[in-house]
Amino acid sequence: MAAAERRMFPDVRPRLCALAYGDTLEVAVGTGLNLPHYPAGVRAGRLTGIEWSPGMLDVARRRALDLGVDADLRAGDAQALDLPDASYDTVVCTFSLCAITDHEAALAEMVRVLRPGGLLLLADHVESTAWPIRVAQAAAEIVSVPLQGEHFRRRPMVWVEENDLLVEQHERSRRGVIEWVVARPRNEERSTERAR
Repeated sequence: MAAAERRMFPDVRPRLCALAYGDTLEVAVGTGLNLPHYPAGVRAGRLTGIEWSPGMLDVARRRALDLGVDADLRAGDAQALDLPDASYDTVVCTFSLCAITDHEAALAEMVRVLRPGGLLLLADHVESTAWPIRVAQAAAEIVSVPLQGEHFRRRPMVWVEENDLLVEQHERSRRGVIEWVVARPRNEERSTERAR
């Protein structure tokens, strides 16, 4: 993963994670590749990371220790977060929705735990804008989905649009294969404006 990132999308994690603020939840924290990219205020005890794989979670905990990041890294299921409603200012998920069985349930859970006005930060590899690459992605999924649960053609942005989130930033690169989005739930935005 690290080699592919250096070549294909070296700036996505730093740019996206730099936007996090306040109490932050990272869903599918994996081995903790995002940890060095969060702002200092988030890294100082305001970060929670959820990961279903015990092996990856162990690596993330070691990485946090080495980086001096004060984070609560715990086992959990992205599709059914064991967290209260409206408990985080920012929710982050990078390059993981492609491997979560029910990615739409996971996205709904991320929105559920956001506070009013909260920020949803997503990045993933998605269906390409170039047809030859789309053909290759479809062929790869014949093997990758049943063997590893890895989807190459999902588009979290479609779910964001269908669920009427307010998109603040959106970008696709590398022939449309890499996509990231910064969004807020519209109803939460309106409730925040009313409270002002």
